[in-house]
Amino acid sequence: MTDTNDLTDLPEIGAVTARELIAVGIDQAAILREVGAKAAFLRIRSQLDPGACIMLLTGLQAAVEGVRSAELDPATKAELRQWLKGLD
Repeated sequence: MTDTNDLTDLPEIGAVTARELIAVGIDQAAILREVGAKAAFLRIRSQLDPGACIMLLTGLQAAVEGVRSAELDPATKAELRQWLKGLD
């Protein structure tokens, strides 16, 4: 199994999320940044967890930006919520 340390060094990425990311082909922090939070979320939701929610999405966005979820811009959080709502 790929080492999760690179991913778990990112804010908001714990061991479980790192394993999910690796399972969907995102095995490095640089790849997560390149793919982006929304695409990573869609991979996890379609391949592993159909019930993936806003917490995962905001956590992935925070990881991409290198901040804690609480530090995300409110406009970014609102946009993510709206985007997710559009999927349902």
